[in-house]
Amino acid sequence: MENRHRHYLLEAVKLAKSGMETGEGGPFGCVIVKDELIVGRGHNRVLATNDPTAHAEIVAIREACATLNSFQLEGCTLYSTCEPCPMCLGAIYWARPALLIYAANRNDAASIGFDDAFIYRELDVSPDQRTLRTEQLPLQEVLELMQRWTETGKFY
Repeated sequence: MENRHRHYLLEAVKLAKSGMETGEGGPFGCVIVKDELIVGRGHNRVLATNDPTAHAEIVAIREACATLNSFQLEGCTLYSTCEPCPMCLGAIYWARPALLIYAANRNDAASIGFDDAFIYRELDVSPDQRTLRTEQLPLQEVLELMQRWTETGKFY
């Protein structure tokens, strides 16, 4: 089993190298596998697209979901060259793969300038205490939309 995981991680490494060589983004790659087939691939494309959400994992999740025609990745394994950042980790949880495997950890990423520690700290702070000024403006219209959603019975 470990050789199989290594094989897919090395595929993610190839993607990361490709993205770096073309100047599209940092040293991050990701593949998503279902039933031994790669259904999603991605490398960091932040610089190429000027999109701060174009991380390898997000790009791969989008491709895998399109390939599988589903917003969930049940039964899939996600292989990433690095421990996912908080944004990517949130997306991974929403996509619900069966397994996440990564090579380098967040400390390795921080050592080369990709430090997400401040985001992890911010998540533990109440919104009114975060460094990003945050305010809530409750709207009845939003609560009505949520109620409407509940009444349709569309749950997953």
